[in-house]
Amino acid sequence: MAEEKPTIAQIDKSSDEYDAAVGAERGLPKSVNLNRNVTARIQNPLAGIPRETLFKSVDDFAVEVGMTEQTSLLQKGALVAQDPPAFESVELLDEVEKDALRNEVLHKWRQPWSLYFTVILCSIGAAVQGWDQTGSNGANLSWPIEFGVPDTGDNATDYNTWIVGIVNGGPYIGSALLGCWLSDPLNFIFGRRGVIFFSAIFCLIPVIGSAFCQNWQQLFVTRLLLGIGMGAKASTVPIYAAENCPAAIRGGLVMSWQMWTAFGIFLGFCANLAVYKVGDIAWRLQLGSAFIPAVPLVIGVYFCPESPRWYIKKGRYQDAFNSLCRLRNTPLQAARDLYYIHAQITEEADIIGKNNYVTRFIELFTIPRVRRATLASFVVMLAQQMCGINIIAFYSSTVFKEAGAGDLQALLASLGFGLVNFVFAWPAVWTIDTYGRRALLLFTFPQMAWTLLAAGLCFIIPEENRAHLGMIAFFIFLFAAFYSPGEGPVPFTYSAEVFPLSHREVGMSWAVATCLFWAAVLSITFPRLLRAFHPVGAFSFYAGLNVTALCLIFLFVPETKQRTLEELDYVFAVPTRIHASYQLKKALPWWMKRYIMRRKDVRLEPLYRFEGATAADQEIAVKAMAY
Repeated sequence: MAEEKPTIAQIDKSSDEYDAAVGAERGLPKSVNLNRNVTARIQNPLAGIPRETLFKSVDDFAVEVGMTEQTSLLQKGALVAQDPPAFESVELLDEVEKDALRNEVLHKWRQPWSLYFTVILCSIGAAVQGWDQTGSNGANLSWPIEFGVPDTGDNATDYNTWIVGIVNGGPYIGSALLGCWLSDPLNFIFGRRGVIFFSAIFCLIPVIGSAFCQNWQQLFVTRLLLGIGMGAKASTVPIYAAENCPAAIRGGLVMSWQMWTAFGIFLGFCANLAVYKVGDIAWRLQLGSAFIPAVPLVIGVYFCPESPRWYIKKGRYQDAFNSLCRLRNTPLQAARDLYYIHAQITEEADIIGKNNYVTRFIELFTIPRVRRATLASFVVMLAQQMCGINIIAFYSSTVFKEAGAGDLQALLASLGFGLVNFVFAWPAVWTIDTYGRRALLLFTFPQMAWTLLAAGLCFIIPEENRAHLGMIAFFIFLFAAFYSPGEGPVPFTYSAEVFPLSHREVGMSWAVATCLFWAAVLSITFPRLLRAFHPVGAFSFYAGLNVTALCLIFLFVPETKQRTLEELDYVFAVPTRIHASYQLKKALPWWMKRYIMRRKDVRLEPLYRFEGATAADQEIAVKAMAY
C-alpha cells in the first residue's frame, strides 16, 4: 500500500520539504521559504509556470476580482511579469507597449504626471515635518525667558534645562506614544490619503495654538498634539510614496521625504531669522509660522491617487488597477504590476495568515521574516538619533551661543546648517538606487564620527580667537554634508519598504516610533548633557555613538536597492545569523584586502543568488545603470 502523501498544511514550514511542496503546487521546481531562506535565493513567484497554467490562473483571478473585461490585458501583463527582460519575445505585445517597457530601463525617470504630483505632495508633507522641528530652535532663545524658565545665563538652573528639554521634546513624545501607533488603525479605515489629511490637520491647528500660549504648560500641550500629526504623517507618507513608485526609482523618489524635510528645516531657519527683530512676539511667530506648508498638504492630498497596494489589501482590485493606470505610463504596465503584486501577496499569505492589530504587532517579533525587517528598521532609525544630527537641528542656536555667538550670529549659523543639510541631500536622489542604502550608510557614518569629534574639540580653542567660532561652524557644516546623503534619507526610505504589505503600517509605526522616541530622549536630555559635559564632552559622546551605529548597520542591515517591495520578502527571509556571518567572514576581509592592501585581484562572493527571470532582471538593471 502506497504511503499517503502529507498535505502542505501538515508540513513543517521551516523545512526544505515545505519549499518543494509549495513549489510543486504552483508549477515551480521549488519555492523559497519566506521564513527561512538559508540559501539566500531571490525568486520570481511567476517564473517557470507554463503559459497555459499561467493563463488559467489569470482567468480565475479576473473572474474572482470582477475584472473579466481586462482578462487579455492581465494575461499580457502576467507574461511580462513572469520574465521581465524577455518582453521583446512576447508576441502578444504591440510596439507601443514594448517601447514603454524599454523606457523603464533606458529612461526610468520618464513617469506620468500623477506619480510626480504624488511625490510633490509627499514632499510638502516632509517640509511640514522639517519646519515643525526648527520652529522651536530659534524660539528657544526667548520663550524660556518669557515663561520664567531660562536655561542659559546666570539664572539658569538644572530644573529649567529639564523643562526646556521636555517642551522641545513634546512633539516626539506625542509621536512615539500616540501618533505613530494611530497610523495602523487609521490606515486600515481611511487609507493612506485619509491618514495624511488627518495628520495635516494636527500639524495645522496645534501649531497656530502654540503661538498664543501663556505659559510653558500650554506650550507643552500644543506640542504634544502636534506630535500626533507628526507621528501619523511620518509613519504613512514614506509608505504611500514607496507603494506608488516603480522599483527602479523607488529609492530616489521615496528619499524625497528626507530631502524635503531638510528643506523644511531650512525654511524654518529662514522664518526664525525673518522675524528675529519683531520684538517680544518673535518666538510666537517662529513657532506659529510652521502652519504655512500644512495648508497645501490639507488641500492637495485628495488630488492624488490612493495607494494601489492598499486597495489590493482591501480586495478592491478594480480600484487598484485604476490607481496604477494613473501611476504607470500604460495599462499594460498597470496590469503587470497588479498581477505581480497579487502573486507575491498570495505567497505572503502562506506565512502571515489573517490577523488583527494586536497580533500584527506581536508578529513583528515572532514571524522570522518580519522580525528581521523589524530589527533592520530599528537599527537605521536608532542610528539617526545616535549620529547626533538632532542635537544640531533642535539646539543649533543654543550650541552656537555656547560657542560665543550673539543671537543674530547664532541664527545665521543655524541658517547655514539648514542650507548645507538641504543642498547635500540632493545627491542621494541618484546614489540611493545606484550604490544602495547600506553602502551610503557604511560610507557616511565614519565621516560623521570624525567631523562631530572635530567640532567638539574646536571648543577648546580660546573663545577670543577668531578661529573658535569659525572652526566649530565649519565642522558642523561638514558633518551635515555627510549626514544628508546617507543617514538623512535612508531610514525612512528603508523602513517604508522592508515590511510585507500585511505588516507595513504597524511596522512603519514601530520604526517611526523608535526614531521619534529617541528624538524625544535626545531633546529632553541634551540641555542637561550640555550643561554637565560641556560641548567638548557632549560632541565626543555622540561621535562615539556614530561608531557604535556603524557596527550595528554593518551586521544587521541588508541591502534593498532595486528590488520590488514584494521581492524583499526573499531578502528578509535570509536568517540574521547568515547575513552577519557573511559580513564578518567574507565582506569585511574582502574590503580589507581590496581597499587597505590595494589588491585588485580579489573577488567578493555575492550573498544573494538571483534565480530565473529575477536574475536576468537584475542583470539588465545593472546594464541600464552603465548605459
